[in-house]
Amino acid sequence: MAETEFTNTPRLPAETGQLQVRLMEERTRRPIGGAQIHITYEGEPDGEERDAVTDESGMTEIITLPAPNRDYSTSISEQQPYAEYTIRVNADGYEPTEVAGTEILPDETAIQEILMKRSVQTGEFDRIVIGPHTLFGNYPPKIAESEIKPMTESGEIVLSRVVIPEYVIVHDGAPSDSSARNYWVRYRDYIKNVASSEIYATWTDAAIRANVLAIMSFVLNRVYTEWYRNRGYDFTITSSTAFDQKWIYGRNIYQNISNIVDEVFGNYLSRPNVKQPILTQYCDGRQVSCPGWMTQWGSQSLGEQGYSTIEILRYYYGESIYINTAVEISGVPSSWPGYDLSVGSSGSKVLQMQEQLNVIAEAYPALPRVDTDGIYGPATQAAVEKFQSIFGLPVTGIVDYRTWYKISEIYVGVSRIAELR
Repeated sequence: MAETEFTNTPRLPAETGQLQVRLMEERTRRPIGGAQIHITYEGEPDGEERDAVTDESGMTEIITLPAPNRDYSTSISEQQPYAEYTIRVNADGYEPTEVAGTEILPDETAIQEILMKRSVQTGEFDRIVIGPHTLFGNYPPKIAESEIKPMTESGEIVLSRVVIPEYVIVHDGAPSDSSARNYWVRYRDYIKNVASSEIYATWTDAAIRANVLAIMSFVLNRVYTEWYRNRGYDFTITSSTAFDQKWIYGRNIYQNISNIVDEVFGNYLSRPNVKQPILTQYCDGRQVSCPGWMTQWGSQSLGEQGYSTIEILRYYYGESIYINTAVEISGVPSSWPGYDLSVGSSGSKVLQMQEQLNVIAEAYPALPRVDTDGIYGPATQAAVEKFQSIFGLPVTGIVDYRTWYKISEIYVGVSRIAELR
């Protein structure tokens, strides 16, 4: 997509980041095209403003926006490392919506997904306020727990193997807060939200991956042990940093974090002879110290020194920690074949992928339909490339692990749309 820029102004930050707004209907998750988007910079009341319109896939063009100096987010600084923007949305047939606090980091693409509510002629205005990032704001420190839950307690371990869930139920508050709302969140969306809330997308690839793996292993421990359900609660995990991880309703994510999560979401951290995913606790390492746990700023420092992902993890969690792979992924029609699909491939897996792309095209008309012949030819490649472009994946025309599961994810979503209709 084409990029557009704000006019330079001396009062705004000198560096730039990118933003793409994506709109979907709340109930059906159908993309919303033709919506009017108005963006304003929160740090300067008289600053530049920007307007955009969503396309038939519910997406704006990529918009270039002023952002703070990159050094503020790659090393510890007292300066706010991200610029905050307010996004106003008006779409025919939907309630006007405003998101305040979308965070733009330099040199990274922020994705702001907004779920729109159907208008019921009440004149209501839906407003979402994104709280501060955990590395910049003040949040309660994690209450220490054992990284491996005892398996002798009756009824605590209810799963015989590690399964990647389709959804987690997030309690948006402390466990005992009965007024807090529960949200059903797709597992990968949950991980992307937490990672975007707790680390910076400007960090080294190795540091981001180490933190993403720790985040995933933590929540999978909660899933595997049924930690909260065995205590009488009806949710999987909370958004309280004192008990779990920070999930922020409605916040933006970052494209590079999203791509990493799509690549590794089937993994978690293990120790020898331990079935359950390790409850990988961590802290920021600046406002809070946590000996024996990973520190987020420390992981970034090690990444800048050239440490690999596994070296960062073993530096903090010990040499026995290793990356494991779940035996099952819930909510998908079938698993990845174990090899890439590309031009020249054929067979049932190609056929299944073609059928799924055609179903997706019903909700995303920019996606071309293909012949369902089980042969991966140029037309199928073009459809895959368009799919990858729409959903922010590297445009290769090859169905690798993350493209396969992204097709599966969107296919399941639009299939449910058809059922609702």
